[in-house]
Amino acid sequence: MTDASLANEPAIRLGFFIGVFAIVAVCEALAPRRERTMPRRVRWPNNIGVVALNTLLLRVVFPTAAVGVALAAEARGWGVLNAVGAPYWLAVALSVLLLDFAIYLQHVMFHAVPALWRLHRMHHADLDIDVTTGARFHPIEILLSMLIKLAVVAALGPPALGVLVFEVLLNATSMFNHGNLNIPLGVDRVLRWFVVTPDMHRVHHSVVVDETNSNFGFNLPWWDRIFGTYRAQPAAGHAAMTIGIEQFRDAGDLRLDRMLVQPFVGGVGEYPINRRGDD
Repeated sequence: MTDASLANEPAIRLGFFIGVFAIVAVCEALAPRRERTMPRRVRWPNNIGVVALNTLLLRVVFPTAAVGVALAAEARGWGVLNAVGAPYWLAVALSVLLLDFAIYLQHVMFHAVPALWRLHRMHHADLDIDVTTGARFHPIEILLSMLIKLAVVAALGPPALGVLVFEVLLNATSMFNHGNLNIPLGVDRVLRWFVVTPDMHRVHHSVVVDETNSNFGFNLPWWDRIFGTYRAQPAAGHAAMTIGIEQFRDAGDLRLDRMLVQPFVGGVGEYPINRRGDD
């Protein structure tokens, strides 16, 4: 991957983001899986505001991002894949697979550590789930996630192309699997062997603690099946299940300013994995 390609990396990612966002938004408007509990005019400006804030923050703090670290690792011979001299095609495929596994582990960690859950629960506090929820993350979580990703890239030494493919896939599948999409059950049953589907990931956004702590995958569905965190369906069914978490049920909590202070408000709650004791 050349320096010219690196210069175009933000445009490539932005183009895919806008394209996938538009497709999912149109599809969920035409054939929604669930009825909305809150109007989009209340949720969308605030969720999109978080996306804009996070995008600006990442460009300022990490101007070259993960692809830049991959190029540096390749030039200096850092990382496992550079050390073993894996064939290029295999290194690209392995980098996508292993980076996805790292994101799965990171997601579990943000549910397991109470301090990290405080950050991550802003994502779960949305009272509906749709394409905008897929990019609704607290800015501090976004910065921590990027630091973890950069460390993994430096240790792994993946080709820059593999990192770019992974980044594009992660953004695309996050919007897809958060989409309020009415996919036929037979199609969903097949798809979820290869990609995390909306019905599979929606279980993770249930207000029920045991369901929240399941289906952690963003892109590939295999990790949940391998490590025993897979749950096929919500107990109440997709149409009747309640989305969100117990602490933040007020419509005012959907405002951007309230979202940004959520990590510092109230107790940690009972959602962290293996939570013990009271706040």
